[in-house]
Amino acid sequence: MTVPAPNPREVREASLDELSRLGLPLPPAQFPLVWEPGDVIDLRPTAEIEARIAVLHLILARCFGMPPQAAMSWLLGSHLVEMVTPPEWQFVMGGKGDHRSFVLHHDALFALAWVLGLSKQLDPTLAVDERLVERLPHIAEGETFPRWRSRILAAPQHPADAAAMLDLHYCLDWAYLETERGGRSLPGLIDANAIGQRRWALEWAVILRGPYHDEPPGWEEVDLST
Repeated sequence: MTVPAPNPREVREASLDELSRLGLPLPPAQFPLVWEPGDVIDLRPTAEIEARIAVLHLILARCFGMPPQAAMSWLLGSHLVEMVTPPEWQFVMGGKGDHRSFVLHHDALFALAWVLGLSKQLDPTLAVDERLVERLPHIAEGETFPRWRSRILAAPQHPADAAAMLDLHYCLDWAYLETERGGRSLPGLIDANAIGQRRWALEWAVILRGPYHDEPPGWEEVDLST
């Protein structure tokens, strides 16, 4: 559902108000807007987001001991092999790559679950909802991707609400890193790594179109450098 993007300055003011409420530093005045007036927004197709959630969930299962052949069997049975990125494939099949970075995807998965309405909150002061696991594929019990999709009731966020959450996490990412660099206390139970993972997921899930936007990035192409 492509819709006009909300006023970016009004959304940014709301994001800055939330940073102030949390006692976090505010980004500089020249901090870029995520989109411009006149842009349009959408979410990636629900099935594509569901597939990304399932793949990330499988990778986490590998992080915590699932054998590679069992992982491969599940991917084949779920017809998701083509949705696995090359770095993910190397990890799933050979255990290659940064194990810790894959574990951190837990928060990216949480943000994607929020986008699909599988989690009711994405609070920067709270850790991942422990009840979320019940809403994810029961891989150990052999629940395939198609069965899982038929079990859940995805209710995607309105694109404008998801875009506002993206803007908030864009600002939070800067504020959390700045806070950690200064050795100050964070306002909740998670750190800058978790906020960065949530931003990564939102940057991927929210599609922005306008004169200054490139084509939507692949999962491994999301740019978190700014």
